Amino acid sequence: MLSAQSSPSGGSGQSRNGSAAKGPAAHQESDPAQLFQQGEEAIAHGNLDEAENDFRQVLAINPQVAGAYANLGVVYMRRKQWSRALEMLRRAEHLLPQVPGIRLDIGLVYYRQSEFLKAIPLFESVVRDQPGSEQPRYLLGLCYFFVERWADATRTLEPLWPQQSGQPNYLYVLTIAAHRAGQKELDERALAQLIKVGGDSPEFHLFMGKAHLNLEQYDMALSDFQAAAQANPKLPFVHFNLGLAYLKKQDYEHARDEFLKDAAVEPDLALDYQELGDVYSFMQQDRDAEKSYRDAVRHDRRLIDSYVGLAKVCQREEKYQQALAAIDSAAKLDAGRTDIHYMRGQILTRLGRKQEGKKELETAVRLDNERRAERQKQMETVPSPELLQEPQ
Repeated sequence: MLSAQSSPSGGSGQSRNGSAAKGPAAHQESDPAQLFQQGEEAIAHGNLDEAENDFRQVLAINPQVAGAYANLGVVYMRRKQWSRALEMLRRAEHLLPQVPGIRLDIGLVYYRQSEFLKAIPLFESVVRDQPGSEQPRYLLGLCYFFVERWADATRTLEPLWPQQSGQPNYLYVLTIAAHRAGQKELDERALAQLIKVGGDSPEFHLFMGKAHLNLEQYDMALSDFQAAAQANPKLPFVHFNLGLAYLKKQDYEHARDEFLKDAAVEPDLALDYQELGDVYSFMQQDRDAEKSYRDAVRHDRRLIDSYVGLAKVCQREEKYQQALAAIDSAAKLDAGRTDIHYMRGQILTRLGRKQEGKKELETAVRLDNERRAERQKQMETVPSPELLQEPQ
């Protein structure tokens, strides 16, 4: 897979050239071209504060330098300051709409926040402009995969076979997408290649375990995950998936231990803390559950299930104001979920706001009736944070 460092995308590790043309001030003390070059060198060496200062000086001299905005976007992406990155990249795009790399970086901002529906049109436009470029095509295929557009994922990813068929991640995604899209020949070919490439490697066992987990074959999943963990205890996400398998088997103590191990390897993975919250909640350890859910939303404020879990814990502890604050946060993220309205109705009733509570409960019943048929068609999906890693 494409490495982040070798990517043509500024957000993936390289600065982006811009129009810092030399003008009358070029030979003065504040030379925008020299400042621009200094900023690029600072990015290359990881000196983000220096880079930010240099590019802001360039823009103070000439606010039309698109490359300075783009590289400021790179700086903010490196810091995970997504809103600021998006602002700078949109300014760069406005000045240079024809440059695919800027749109690729904007797509990456959304991708890194798991906003796949927003990333898709950007990656699509880059693939149209650069049909032979691997990174945007792979990222587009992954976005289709995450939003369950199986046929689109297959169509987009299959052309990468000559370059990517030696990579387990690619083969796993392709075989799952092809299977769901009903493309039996490609499914079997990708699976056979995955077995051939993977051999007995820990990565192979990780992806085979994931396949078993999705098929609810929990004992087989545990066997593969344990083989992967034994071969490489620090393999990213292996302990997370072990935790999921134990959780599915209602083995809460082992699940807890595995999520804690994964959090030690991936301390910024919000899903570890969300799953820990669920485990502690099942074990009726509400204090630990509350802490875990709060850790989850501290790492990622878009985790609806963490807010819902937190609301449940606070409701059980009769901390109704805190429960209301948590369920309100969930409602802001998805106002169409029945369980959110139902819980909000219960909490409001407990707070003595009976009319508001009644209205929420009625909304829950209405939504439940409207979506019963749709809900019956839905399949439970297993979280796959390991697939969010960018192509290498």
